Amino acid sequence: MPYSLHVAHLYGDLMNTYGDIGNILVLNYYAKKINVNLTSEVVSLDQTFDPTKFDLALFGGGQDYEQVIVSKDIQSKKAALTSFIEDDGPVLAICGGYQLLGQYYIGANGQRIEGISALPHYTKSQDHNRFIGDIDIKNEETGEVYVGFENHNGVTYLGAGERPLGKVLTGHGNNGQDQTEGAIYKNTFCSYFHGPILAGNHNLAKRILLLALKRKYPQVDFSQAEATLAQID
Repeated sequence: MPYSLHVAHLYGDLMNTYGDIGNILVLNYYAKKINVNLTSEVVSLDQTFDPTKFDLALFGGGQDYEQVIVSKDIQSKKAALTSFIEDDGPVLAICGGYQLLGQYYIGANGQRIEGISALPHYTKSQDHNRFIGDIDIKNEETGEVYVGFENHNGVTYLGAGERPLGKVLTGHGNNGQDQTEGAIYKNTFCSYFHGPILAGNHNLAKRILLLALKRKYPQVDFSQAEATLAQID
C-alpha cells in the first residue's frame, strides 16, 4: 500500500523570507527514503484551509509588512487552523508564523498585529535591539540538541499548556530572559530558527514526518520506517 502526505504551505508566496520552503524539501527527502509520496500546496490570501485535506502544515516567516497582510487574512482561517492543531495535526511554524499562531505581535513601529490565538503565547518588540546570531538549544524531552541561527526583534512569552522546543544553551531564544526557545503544543512545533530549521536538525524533521504518518495511518506499524530513518543522516 502506498502512503502519502499532503502538506499545506501557509502563505508560502508571502511568508517565505527565510527560505522556509527548504523545510518541505527536507521532509520530502526523508519521505522518499521510506517510500512515502509527499506533496505540497500553497494556501494563501482569500483561500480556504481545509483541515481534512492536509496531513501537515508549514507556516514560514516574513517581515512586518507581510505579517500585517497575513494577519488580516488568517482570521478567516482561524477556526480551521485551530481545529487542525487541536486534532493533533502536525504544524511547523517559524518566526512570523510562530507569532501569528499566538495572541498578537507588537511590530517594530508599535503596531499590534493580531494572531489567531490558536496558541496562548504573545510577542512584544524590543527597542533598538535584535537577537542575532548562532543558537543552540536542548530539547529536554528527547535530549536532542538543535542548532540554528536567530534574527528577530520580537520577544515571545509562552502561555499555559505550551512547553519550549528547547532550553537555550547559547544564544537568546524566545525573549532572552527565561532560557526558552520556540514552543511545542500537541503536535505543533514553533521556533525562531531561520535557515531552514529542518535542514540542520534532521531528528526534528524525522519526528514531524513520523507524527504525520502515524496520525494519518493509525493502524499501521511504522517501526521499520523509523529504523530506516534512524540510519539516515
